Amino acid sequence: VILSYILQNSIQTISIVIIGRLGPHELSVAAFSLMLAFVTGDDPSWCVALGGTTALDTLGSQAFTGSTRPTDLSVHLQRCILLLWILLIPVCVLWTFMRPILLALGQQDDLARDVQKFLRLLIIGAPGYIGFESMKKYLQCQGKASIMRASTMVLLVVFPINVGLNIGFVYYSSLRLFGGPIALSITYWLAFALLGIITSFSPTHRRNGTWGGIQFRAVLQWKGCATFFRLAIPGILMVGTEWAAFEIVALAAGRLGSLPLAAQSVIMTLDQILNTLPFGIGVAASTRVGNLIGLRSAIGAKHAAHAAAFLSVVVGAVVMLTLISTKDIIGRLMSDDVAVIQLVSGVMPFVASFQIADGLAGSCGGSLRGQGRQHLGAIFNFVAYYVLALPLGIFLAFRLDYGLKGLWIGQVVGLTLVGVGEYATIWFGTDWVYEVEKGVQRNSEEAKRLVQIRNLRNIEGD
Repeated sequence: VILSYILQNSIQTISIVIIGRLGPHELSVAAFSLMLAFVTGDDPSWCVALGGTTALDTLGSQAFTGSTRPTDLSVHLQRCILLLWILLIPVCVLWTFMRPILLALGQQDDLARDVQKFLRLLIIGAPGYIGFESMKKYLQCQGKASIMRASTMVLLVVFPINVGLNIGFVYYSSLRLFGGPIALSITYWLAFALLGIITSFSPTHRRNGTWGGIQFRAVLQWKGCATFFRLAIPGILMVGTEWAAFEIVALAAGRLGSLPLAAQSVIMTLDQILNTLPFGIGVAASTRVGNLIGLRSAIGAKHAAHAAAFLSVVVGAVVMLTLISTKDIIGRLMSDDVAVIQLVSGVMPFVASFQIADGLAGSCGGSLRGQGRQHLGAIFNFVAYYVLALPLGIFLAFRLDYGLKGLWIGQVVGLTLVGVGEYATIWFGTDWVYEVEKGVQRNSEEAKRLVQIRNLRNIEGD
């Protein structure tokens, strides 16, 4: 799972690296555009896709082990894709008219103009990525290593293709900067298509019997859609509130000048890669916790949640030490500007300091999603970032002249609160027996709705 998410983020990261060699402006546009996409869209880390598909972490994983009909899982998959495509429409409108919004927020006109064009081109690939992310979650919910590897195989295939497309479009065509989003869009659709093909021929998938064909009537059943939205919307908020906070930091960095913005772009690109580690652990935790709840194993789900938290702390400690030891090297990987490299080196210790807390937030957030308690993650993020972290960071950056370092000190405080708060919820605030009972009830209600639809279809057929 972790390798899969590392490869996903590497697809966009390599695009930023290739574009960044064109110059500081191009680097800022590419990184800034993708950071905006995280908050509003559907990329590997874009919150509509990753936030919306958290509903499958709950519904899919619990249905796979707890439902009497394995094909219920395919209904959840189709509903997820369709409803997230609908949610994509306002996102596309926002991206299309992003320039005046950025200008109103005080960004430079050339940056706002190019970011808007970059995002408009990304719209082409957005539906493909939603499909890929939903299909990947569908396979992860089945908890079988052999079938979960399918998405990793696809990403291993499309990664070099993405590199070639980016190099060709950016360096050897008139597209230059705007060749990046076109390359990404092609890659996303290719990944979706390949994953669908591999899944259809997978022996494990056939043995699991989770595909029940296209079922529009079941997918569009309003109570099922309402249940999906009750989990998906908090999931989007859970993911979006955190990434929006980092986007606000990027906007604030832009107010500090082009140099801090370029350094922020490098740091955020790295952070997006590093975030795949706790997020991957969280995805594994959500699947395992959800599967065990579906199996009505309260003690098993509890142990899985604590094991994920422990693993995330270990991984976070390793990442922290690695960042501290390589702080003078990281900037050189994405920029040739000496001033940018030096500023990145100065801020990197603060980024390193929150890796353990970030790990806890990722793993415990996954456990909450497996239970269907996405709303708690959204609440923790809102309070930690918008009540404390952002006001503190902006105060330090602009009033006390700490600059970019001040902004990141605020983020350290926010992530620490989220990580500790979510783990405290897992440890002290979870009634695992009650969560199992909720899962059983949820599966039972969905099963009754699907039986009614099938009976109605049989009557109409007669």
